[in-house]
Amino acid sequence: MKRTNTRKLTSVAMLAAVSTVLMFFSFNVPLMPSFIKMDLSELPALIASFTFGPVAGVTVCLIKNLINVFFTTTGGVGEISNFLLGSMFVAPAGFIYQKMRTKKGAMIASVIGAATMAVLSIFTNYFVVYPVYSNLMAPMEAIIGAYQAINPNVETLLDALIWFNMPYTFIKGMLSVVITMFIYKPLAPILRGKNH
Repeated sequence: MKRTNTRKLTSVAMLAAVSTVLMFFSFNVPLMPSFIKMDLSELPALIASFTFGPVAGVTVCLIKNLINVFFTTTGGVGEISNFLLGSMFVAPAGFIYQKMRTKKGAMIASVIGAATMAVLSIFTNYFVVYPVYSNLMAPMEAIIGAYQAINPNVETLLDALIWFNMPYTFIKGMLSVVITMFIYKPLAPILRGKNH
């Protein structure tokens, strides 16, 4: 039991380290305001959630953001958003996969996790992330203006979140899902220490 727990802690720490590094390799996305970045740092968190359960996945999300906050360019707001959304992705995915441990179950769990993250992103962004961001970094008029520069039909923050952030968040989650489907099966036994 002790060896199993040590292996789990080591694997979660390793996945958190990979997740932290991946978060540094963020990049701008076409047709999105410049302050929204794409990265694949939820990928190791999803793998942790599948392998060891949803708490492990959320732990990876927490560790990577605690480390990245020391290098933040958003006053910590980006890290808060990343943690909230990442947790909303990997926790339901991990929970569902614990009940359906098949490839089909993994796909269903992942898509539900990505959809949950996308829908809930509207609420976290509207009530938490953007209000804080507008107080620390840029006024709300400038934020909405960045969206209007891409689509003049955007009139409110809610418009921006529904037309831009929600589909972007879903696509971001699905990128991690697709990669996970290819690498999880050979990787899981190694993480659990059952590769021999």
